[in-house]
Amino acid sequence: MAAAIRSVGVVGTGVIGASWTGLFLAHGFRVLVSDPAPSAEKNLTEHLQAIWPTLKNLGLSPNASMSNYRFVGASLGKHYADVDFIQENAPERVDVKTKLLGEIDAATRPEVVIASSSSGIPSSNFIQKCYKNPGRILIGHPFNPPHLMPLVEVVPHPGTDKAAIDTALGFYRSLGRKPVVIRKEIPGFAANRLQAVLCNEAYSLVSRGIMSAEDLDTCMTSSLGPRWAVTGPFLSNAMGGGGGSDGFAHILEHLGPAMQKWLEDTRSNTFVWNKENLDALNASVAEELQGHDPADLERQRDETLVELLRLKREKEERVK
Repeated sequence: MAAAIRSVGVVGTGVIGASWTGLFLAHGFRVLVSDPAPSAEKNLTEHLQAIWPTLKNLGLSPNASMSNYRFVGASLGKHYADVDFIQENAPERVDVKTKLLGEIDAATRPEVVIASSSSGIPSSNFIQKCYKNPGRILIGHPFNPPHLMPLVEVVPHPGTDKAAIDTALGFYRSLGRKPVVIRKEIPGFAANRLQAVLCNEAYSLVSRGIMSAEDLDTCMTSSLGPRWAVTGPFLSNAMGGGGGSDGFAHILEHLGPAMQKWLEDTRSNTFVWNKENLDALNASVAEELQGHDPADLERQRDETLVELLRLKREKEERVK
């Protein structure tokens, strides 16, 4: 596949693309950026200035520089030939991505991996105009914001080359990310499907008046959230059952019948997307947000995430 990656092309500079750009710069890459939106260049500059202190706190590569990027306009155009990896961040529309991926495939060197940040559309849906080398195209879906969250879902389509998968995995690991491979294409991939199921039940509980949005958030941040941040659901269950594979089997046998009944109830009370339920949710969330500055909440979130991720990284390094 591609030789050493030194220059990255970022196509689309919304929240995800701008965050990716900051992460690439923090790890010493040269970044070429394009976006057709009129205020894209200004917005990117402001976003980079806002997140750079956090990236500094996380630790910059020796050759990192916030100025090592070039905004080249609505399209990378002739600059496609200069990049060693592409991260595409266009809107979540099949027609837009099909046209754009065809352009990228035609203009880049045939060995350059093209990764789409698509959050739920498999790449086999938008490679129909990729005639040069569709085998180097895959999904590289980050969890938002990419400059903080380590997860990247690497989702090949049935024709993606193994070399392209290996290149993407190696590149994302070089950024301090934790890439996982989704072996079969599926809408929404993994993390967003898990999030959708959990949020559906959360929305149901709040819209039905069983609890407030604030108390629901407390349930997550004071129980499942921190525990799953350390061990995830499978290891948590194994340890909850006494440890090891026997522990996992034990907790399934012990809680399985009760869980089946809970799940039957959730299926019969699934959240319905109508005005009445949405109004109930919005009212409860507005009550939770009352008296809080959204910018302060975002800053507190990011500061806490930085400390949590640093603690996890230090613990993992000690265990190695």
